[in-house]
Amino acid sequence: MTIKNNSIKEKIDFDKVRADFPLLNKEMNGKPIVFLDSGASSQKPQYVIDAMNDYYANQHANVHRGVYQLSQEATDAFEKSRRLMKEFINAPSDKEVIFVRGTTEGINLVASSYCRKFLKEGDEVLISAMEHHSNIVPWQMACELAGAHLKVIPFNDAGELIMEEFDKLLNKKTKIVAVNHVSNALGTINPIEEIIEKAHAIGVPVLVDGAQSIPHMKVDVQALDADFYTFSGHKMFGPTGVGILYGKEKWLNAMPPYHGGGEMIETVTFEKTTYNELPHKFEAGTPDIAGVIGLGAAVEYMQSIGHEAIGQHEDDLLEYATSELKKIDGIRIVGTAKNKASVISFLLDGTHPYDVGTILDKLGIAVRTGHHCTQPLMNCFKIPGTVRASFAFYNNRADIDRLVEGVKRAKRMLL
Repeated sequence: MTIKNNSIKEKIDFDKVRADFPLLNKEMNGKPIVFLDSGASSQKPQYVIDAMNDYYANQHANVHRGVYQLSQEATDAFEKSRRLMKEFINAPSDKEVIFVRGTTEGINLVASSYCRKFLKEGDEVLISAMEHHSNIVPWQMACELAGAHLKVIPFNDAGELIMEEFDKLLNKKTKIVAVNHVSNALGTINPIEEIIEKAHAIGVPVLVDGAQSIPHMKVDVQALDADFYTFSGHKMFGPTGVGILYGKEKWLNAMPPYHGGGEMIETVTFEKTTYNELPHKFEAGTPDIAGVIGLGAAVEYMQSIGHEAIGQHEDDLLEYATSELKKIDGIRIVGTAKNKASVISFLLDGTHPYDVGTILDKLGIAVRTGHHCTQPLMNCFKIPGTVRASFAFYNNRADIDRLVEGVKRAKRMLL
């Protein structure tokens, strides 16, 4: 497979793009698979799979540790991925790109390390009511440890943050704001620029959970002025178990290490240890070298298609799917924000999401059912969960048609 830079001026044939993903050519329950669960984890193109296999077959050695050629080659490939990630999100420096296991670890790192240094009794941490559990529980733990308080920005019936309430909650006691860029359960694209600007006006840093935004849109951390931005490789067509935490150098330098061990040290004695410089200060132990290389390959692959082409294609899928599903009597779409990414959560009156999902599975259609690790959000809507269809650029209108027909069949069978 040849990867090349692409411009929106060049028309992308997304049917050919689809052929790059081996699993999409498989069957599920004897039916051609329709994969509509990319919000949980995206499929992987052959380009990424080949990059990881090539490392294990031809380059494997530990990184940053050896003077011999093989180790140096592995280190070069590893650090190439860091540079690719820096350029991908427009980070000012390689030092600000920390490899983590994924979004969850990125948030936990900040909640542990930043809060250990800056959070004290009586302080406040501000999150939103539409957060994934991974952007709730770490802050609860940090607040409990420090004696601080967790405050929550509410949302309206459409699934949009009520910014007037954010303004009321943001105050001199707030020590950090942590919000998602895109809701994994609703698809809502939050007004991150406005949130960051208002927080910075009173000197409060902002962490952005970018797990659901990074596969779908161009992210520029300098333009956003985000203090921390974290995301996972497996949602952006890369491998599981690896991701990125971007952090402004001033914060990362001020924060104590998260893990201790090899790589993150400068000198060790039994009396005292001094720590390595960034980014290694936060990268203890042998990393997921193949995963990091695969993540770099995923960036190259996405760039070969182009963010603008991806956005246009997915916007078309979202509009088409919304329109077609609304034609089914008894469908309720949960999350109707004006600004959405390619996620549709819905309920079929008189049915349980699990039952609908089970029937769709038998038809070869993979969707997510349940609370999507957003139990507080579901409680706000007073529902047990939803059926969630989440799209990527390898989906097409034929996939949507299969979904719609599958929901109609589930309705006939269950009602």
